[in-house]
Amino acid sequence: MDKLPTERAFRLLTIDLDDTLWPCAPTIERAEAVLYAWLERTAPRLTEVYDQEAMRRHRRVLMMSWPEIAHDLTAVRRHSLRGLLSAYGYDVALADAAVALFLEHRNRVIPYADVLPALQALGAEYPLVSVTNGNAEVARTPLRGLFGRSLTAADVGARKPAPNLFLGALQWGRVPPERALHLGDDPYRDVEAARRLGMAAVWINRGDTPWPHELKPPAGEVADLGQLRCWLEDRRRAL
Repeated sequence: MDKLPTERAFRLLTIDLDDTLWPCAPTIERAEAVLYAWLERTAPRLTEVYDQEAMRRHRRVLMMSWPEIAHDLTAVRRHSLRGLLSAYGYDVALADAAVALFLEHRNRVIPYADVLPALQALGAEYPLVSVTNGNAEVARTPLRGLFGRSLTAADVGARKPAPNLFLGALQWGRVPPERALHLGDDPYRDVEAARRLGMAAVWINRGDTPWPHELKPPAGEVADLGQLRCWLEDRRRAL
């Protein structure tokens, strides 16, 4: 286990979003289905050639060929749609309406049952910052108002495991890394990336998956945020 500062010393909690606070895949699938149905009505020449998977491949190729925007998933989707719409004789301005529709539904997340009460309790004790590689906008989700700051990869210019998101949160909170605790579902992009900076990290393992054998164990492992509160309480009692 990682060596931790005393629990009372944590002065900031950073928290991942997708697959930590809500399931990501079904949210994206619903949003893409709505967008594709809109494209079928609005740009049928395009959808006659490109199904949803082909459009995903187009975005992946764009990310590889245009790495300077690869961290900004909204920009990638917009540029991809502009290129496809233009190729099939449509006004590229339709891409803006398409992206707006996608984001409307992308933000209709359904948090796990433990999340809302846990964040309300944690927020009463710690400043909370959300950090995400994705393009969810917390202020447009059911978790609006629960974070002091919300940062995306697009905001800071890089995706985890790059340190930019964590550094942005630490700067906002005006705390050194050893006084911050990160919570996330990904062993590499969350736990390992945070502790490379000297932060403590707890693995939110909702799927009961094994920890990667090549990484040293995290400071803590919990199945949900309710267990995290217990983990913090255990640290408090151990003082």
